[in-house]
Amino acid sequence: MLKGLAITPPVIGRISIGRVVEKNGKRLPEKSDEFQLTSQVQCRDGWVLHPFDEALRQANGGGKLRSILVRVLFNDPDLNLRAEYSMFDRQTGRPVCVGNGESCRRIGDDGVATLPCPSPDLCAFGKAGGCKPYGRLNVVIGDDDELGSFIFRTTSFNSIRTLAARLRYFSAVSSGLLATMPLELKLRGKSTAQSYRSAIYYVDIVVQSGLTLEEAIARARELDSQRKASGFDQAALDDAARAGFGNGAFEESGEDVPAVVEEFYPESEGGVETEADNGSRATGLKDKLERKVAMRVGGAS
Repeated sequence: MLKGLAITPPVIGRISIGRVVEKNGKRLPEKSDEFQLTSQVQCRDGWVLHPFDEALRQANGGGKLRSILVRVLFNDPDLNLRAEYSMFDRQTGRPVCVGNGESCRRIGDDGVATLPCPSPDLCAFGKAGGCKPYGRLNVVIGDDDELGSFIFRTTSFNSIRTLAARLRYFSAVSSGLLATMPLELKLRGKSTAQSYRSAIYYVDIVVQSGLTLEEAIARARELDSQRKASGFDQAALDDAARAGFGNGAFEESGEDVPAVVEEFYPESEGGVETEADNGSRATGLKDKLERKVAMRVGGAS
């Protein structure tokens, strides 16, 4: 195995809830209120849709795609969803610093150094470089490829926190049978002060529609028993994935990073940088709200 190269789950497509569009000569993320499944091929107009996208829409009566039946590859929640604070060089598209809130790996003149990670809000280096939470979730859709996955990338705290909690809870209540649980990705909306009360969207993962949690656990146990009888070794698969992720300093490959930077770290428009996942406009809105409050207080005094 090549050292320094992270071995990640095979990806056959992408899951997104937005797209990159060109506005005033700049390519910026645009929010959406539905899922989109794409291949890994880009054309002039953007990512080419995966055949599953149309098939799932037809199965949904042609409406908006807001839920997708999935399962995950691994029993370990942290292998299915990897999330770190990440900062990329916007000129080269290469990762510069990746941390977990305690320690980080940062590229410097002398190579990769391990340093304390106080989180972006408390890190001068991270603030200056646009450090953000960055998560990657791999899921299996359909039965065509048992080990081929679709990847959902996000910089949303809402998506990362919700997905992390759900995966850990499902792992706990199923006695670690997460990889055989019948699950479903769902798109949810919420409004906040920072979004000016307009809806922002995040991704949740729940048990398959029509099933209770108890029924989902029973199905997980049944599938796990079938796999064991056939010789399927889930523990060995988890170990192989864990070793693969640990083989490199950074997960993203050189060919993937430019697309990641374009989608999640776009050029600022009017000095306000846009949030990528689901088109949330949280960045910059806090300052605007604070200025409004200050003006009201000043006018009342």
